[in-house]
Amino acid sequence: MIGGSVISAWAQETSGGRAETYRLLNLFGDVFERIRAEYVEPVNDRDAIENAISGMLTGLDPHSSYMNARSFRDMQVQTRGEFGGLGIEVTQENGYIKVISPIDDTPAARAGVKPGDLITMLNGQSVQGLTLQEAVEQMRGERGSTIRITIRREGTDRPIELTLTRDVIRPQVVRYRLEGGDIGYIRLTSFNEQTDVGLRRAVQSLRQQAGNNLRGIVLDLRNNPGGLLDQAVQVSDDFLNQGEIVSTRARRPEDAQRWNARTGDITDGLPVVVLINGGSASASEIVAGALQDHRRAVVLGQKSFGKGSVQTVMPLPGNGAIRLTTARYYTPSGRSIQNTGIEPDIEVLATRQEATANVPRGPEREADLRRALRNEGGVQTPAGTSLPPLQLPPGVAERVQRLPAEGAPAFDPTKPETDFQLQQALGVLRGIAAAPTPQRRAAR
Repeated sequence: MIGGSVISAWAQETSGGRAETYRLLNLFGDVFERIRAEYVEPVNDRDAIENAISGMLTGLDPHSSYMNARSFRDMQVQTRGEFGGLGIEVTQENGYIKVISPIDDTPAARAGVKPGDLITMLNGQSVQGLTLQEAVEQMRGERGSTIRITIRREGTDRPIELTLTRDVIRPQVVRYRLEGGDIGYIRLTSFNEQTDVGLRRAVQSLRQQAGNNLRGIVLDLRNNPGGLLDQAVQVSDDFLNQGEIVSTRARRPEDAQRWNARTGDITDGLPVVVLINGGSASASEIVAGALQDHRRAVVLGQKSFGKGSVQTVMPLPGNGAIRLTTARYYTPSGRSIQNTGIEPDIEVLATRQEATANVPRGPEREADLRRALRNEGGVQTPAGTSLPPLQLPPGVAERVQRLPAEGAPAFDPTKPETDFQLQQALGVLRGIAAAPTPQRRAAR
């Protein structure tokens, strides 16, 4: 128990230099005792203390937080990249859960779930009214447990009911395919312990599929919220032969760190386009910033989220953990993207509506969050001016369209041809590949 008398005794034994700190701790103890004694209903001591700790951390910045034991276990599961579930990547559409893709050799794939299926019910209860996260949590569960899902499929008159048995799922944080037989498309959905290994496998598989015809790589980081710093460093290193990848500066100068690339580009110098948008954050911005600063890739899309801080997870034995912001990070050229984001080399909007003045500017970004850290310590030049000029073959950048044509089909995750930003990225890569050899080299 933390009570006022306990903290008073502690403060009396402490040097006077910290008297104010312990006076405030004494205030905390007094409030805690008042709540325990006089609140209208009995209060659980653990809940009260955990709420206080949570408030103390969330009051610092948007990314520091307290995780109780269960939340800490869930975070560790996500970091490892496996959990109990059905094996489907989903999005939300008109209140229903839409299947983007079933993961190979999972309960969903074996049961015949198909891309484009709409999940309308879970265990007989409608999914309408649920957030996407709430629906995903219902579909996850212990290996061996069952769930009944109801599907509406285009071309089928009646709903399809399936009973699936959950299994251990290893999500595809790396998804890839060959576009037009000559361009490799690789999407990273997050940065967990499986990301770098998955990226290397993807490049190897694409090389085998394309033979000698592989002409470039699209690295899709859109809506990738980030994850592990070491994975962002390794992914960046995969495309670089030398130079700094990222540096971090903490409260104490001696805690500053710097990561440099090692020799070895897994693509052997193939041209790369990195796709970003307002949902690309943290580790995604480290990768995009490193490849942009070294002019190793053309960054295309929309300005990224702008999260330039590093969080350290500190376990509290038997009591979960805290996630504490401990450093800011900086791109190789010394830029801090905190509150500003990565500006694309070539801006391409996903829809025409985003260019309309009376429409909100898109997803909430770091700068919109309360108590977001200031941008400080980085180079003060305007975004992009400290970088070497972007060298592309003549006419390539000029042929990129900033907006979809009027009446263009709406984006459907199951139909790559409706992905306007991707189609522009493919055009850039094919333009680079078609240029004479000296110009191609200059663009790398």
